[in-house]
Amino acid sequence: MRSLEKANLVLTEFEQLANTNTTNPIDPKEGYKVGVDLGTSSIVLVVLDAGNQPVFGAFEFADVVRDGLVVNYQQSVQIVKRLKQQAEEVLGFSLAAASGAVPPGTVGNNKRVIANIIESAEMRADQLIDEPTAAALLLELSEGAVIDVGGGTTGISVFKEGSPIYVVDEPTGGTHMTLVIAGYYQETVKEAEKRKRDKKQERQNFTIVRPVVQRMAEITRCALAKYPTEPLIVVGGAASFEEIEKEFSVYLNQEVYKPIYPQFVTPIGIAMSSTIIYGEG
Repeated sequence: MRSLEKANLVLTEFEQLANTNTTNPIDPKEGYKVGVDLGTSSIVLVVLDAGNQPVFGAFEFADVVRDGLVVNYQQSVQIVKRLKQQAEEVLGFSLAAASGAVPPGTVGNNKRVIANIIESAEMRADQLIDEPTAAALLLELSEGAVIDVGGGTTGISVFKEGSPIYVVDEPTGGTHMTLVIAGYYQETVKEAEKRKRDKKQERQNFTIVRPVVQRMAEITRCALAKYPTEPLIVVGGAASFEEIEKEFSVYLNQEVYKPIYPQFVTPIGIAMSSTIIYGEG
């Protein structure tokens, strides 16, 4: 898939920036875009140039969102402020605005709270996009489905001619994987979360959480029974297991693809959706 190859180049560049606290040169007068992704296990801030190339990235692990809802507003604001300050110190200019994202189907006050967090972090709230549509922007997906495996839910969005025609979001995600690991080892959720992120234990961990992954695949199968499509692309922080796309492919009897850093697909897509901001150098 050519579009996936292009997305992987952007993801690789962003991952390097996010893990080294460095920036690519940019003149704010030429325009930039900012995205903030409030995930179940982490908050990510993305800065792109006007051509959607990564300029800066930063993230912080957090427990402020559960099942798509913000449960700790103040901590969310504090983390976004820290990430914004970190970005401004490296970039050398202030970030004026940022876009955010919400789970599919989010309406009313639950949607507005994301904008409030961005504004409380001293940025203007720009666009509010649903998460699968954000992911589809980076993936250049006009036909097919995005399987977004988040911390609290698995969301499937089927796209036709560039627009979502069917969306479902079910409460099975990375948190459920952590709970299964905690039960298996008779340890705390915090200990299990740390174990889940340990690459050295990935193979054993995946064996333990396979029933959860199969439940995610079943949610996908039900969606595809109504709207069969291809390609299928799995994204999200909980999709980081190396074998997850293979498990989906076997269960669905259809090839499933995964970008190189699936946890950063939606955050970058959020930034891509933003209006270009022209700042002072």
